[in-house]
Amino acid sequence: MGVLGDVVARVASGFSSAAGTLAQRKTNGASVLGTLAFPFLPFFLTNNPLPSGYPWGTLRDFDNNPYVNYPNTGVIRTYDFTVSRGIIAPDGYERPVLLVNDAFPGPLIEANWGDKIIVNVHNNITGPEEGTAIHWHGLLQIGTPWEDGSPGVSQCPIAPGKSLTYEFIADLFGTTWYHSHYSGQYAGGVVGPIVIHGPTQQKYDVDVGPIMLSADWHHRPYFDIIADMLAPNGSPQVLSDNNLINGKMTFDCSTVASGDDTPCNSNAGISKFKFQTGKTHRLRLINSGADGVQLFSIDQHTLTVIAVDFTPIQPYDTTVVSLGVGQRADVLVTANVGKPGSAFWMRSTIASCTVARQPHAVAAVYYDDADTTKLPTTTAVPDVSDPNDCAGDSLELTKPLFPMAVPEPTFTHTMEFELFKNASNITLWKFNGVSMRADYNHPMLIQANEGNFTFPEERNVLNFYANSSVRIVVVNKTPGPHPMHLHGHNPYILHEGSGPWDGSIVRPSNPLRRDVQLVRGNGHLALQFDANPGVWGFHCHIVWHASGGFFASFVVQPEQVVKMRLPQTVQDTCDAWDAWTARHVAEQIDSGT
Repeated sequence: MGVLGDVVARVASGFSSAAGTLAQRKTNGASVLGTLAFPFLPFFLTNNPLPSGYPWGTLRDFDNNPYVNYPNTGVIRTYDFTVSRGIIAPDGYERPVLLVNDAFPGPLIEANWGDKIIVNVHNNITGPEEGTAIHWHGLLQIGTPWEDGSPGVSQCPIAPGKSLTYEFIADLFGTTWYHSHYSGQYAGGVVGPIVIHGPTQQKYDVDVGPIMLSADWHHRPYFDIIADMLAPNGSPQVLSDNNLINGKMTFDCSTVASGDDTPCNSNAGISKFKFQTGKTHRLRLINSGADGVQLFSIDQHTLTVIAVDFTPIQPYDTTVVSLGVGQRADVLVTANVGKPGSAFWMRSTIASCTVARQPHAVAAVYYDDADTTKLPTTTAVPDVSDPNDCAGDSLELTKPLFPMAVPEPTFTHTMEFELFKNASNITLWKFNGVSMRADYNHPMLIQANEGNFTFPEERNVLNFYANSSVRIVVVNKTPGPHPMHLHGHNPYILHEGSGPWDGSIVRPSNPLRRDVQLVRGNGHLALQFDANPGVWGFHCHIVWHASGGFFASFVVQPEQVVKMRLPQTVQDTCDAWDAWTARHVAEQIDSGT
């Protein structure tokens, strides 16, 4: 039957009786994501809704530069988030977690392109207390780099018992997510989806909404994992316990270690989706995990990829979509396989380039007349193999709808990364020759705004001065792949491959643009960005690697940064953090971000 067949059989046997099935509140708190109660989109927009109106007006025609000509709708979308501790069992194994509004995954943020998004974040983390900060992944934050949510870089952490209001424009459109950027905190549960509605050239009937692929779900708290990883002679390899789709999956409780008396139920349940027979559905895939590359498929169905990260592309068909941590893909799926009573397995598997105890996640897809109390019996696509050595889909396939030729760079820099052991025999990551450590009390953006561009070596800061177009060549000196994420930009992806870069560019008249790109083991990644003034993180999006120092910061156009007028809330947040750390020890055992 094979490992994947065993997983499906176990899920099916767990559903043979409703007795003992965990309630949604027990598995995922207040979240309804992954249940049949979650509505099709748009749903949460209360003003200026879609599909009528099209608030982006003539910009829907894809003949305007989306980085310059984004609309201003004048509409404000306001959300209130409380981050707190809780105990849930997403896969049946009960564990302490961090929740947003008592939910895992956290609430959906939904807006139109050009809306202003306001999120009031309240830090209610107690027992013990921790700071927090929320990053709005992939948004450019043009003119508002202090809203980026990276502690030690763009802000001080939000102190326990305090709040911070983030305000920013939905300056790109498509699918993304938010997550804590405080230490490895998001691996503990502080994650949620963002959908920004915008123009599309591809017709579809139903927007199913976000599908969060949470590779690397762990049964231990993130802090304990990092403490072991960064102990003398600790291992940089972190094994996950499970893989989740929209926060749900089952776990075989018979495998719990002897002596572990944690409550565990092998019948936790899986996510379910409803398809309308004959209709075309938009699925918004998000790899919100901590480490692994995800391979996504739906049995017997073709997936048409129409966007990657925040970039609409010329559609292409596939049976498997590959996503590194932080990457997204919007796909169209037509429910034209089988009969109205059909049901199919949705699958997401952690690729073999990441070691995982249980890499297979499944969910159920039901056509209109299917019995939702019964599980599918379909089989997987014949070959769910690792494409391109876990480097993701070929750059040749991904052609942006709005073409932008890559300009001649005004500056080029090569950045190598590797593992090393420090004098205390702790294994860390060295990026551009430095293992980064943040200073929570003195964010680099504030210092740069004050005209101070002299930073300690351990901050790992690169100043690109007045350069308007910067080319970065990343060299991987390790055997595994790494998802590289650049804040504040949607960079051109020039080339990726094995060994050194030969200088060639894939489609220089219209290269792919995305904010996360995998660099394969012992390979290279060449990317380029047009300057967006600010101080921006550039790092591996594997949580454990960023914690181990795999993080750098770019100062972009400092002469513009000093002219910025930072809002009073930036200083107020630092004052509150300074006051809290004067009375408490902030246990920063890792890089901090």
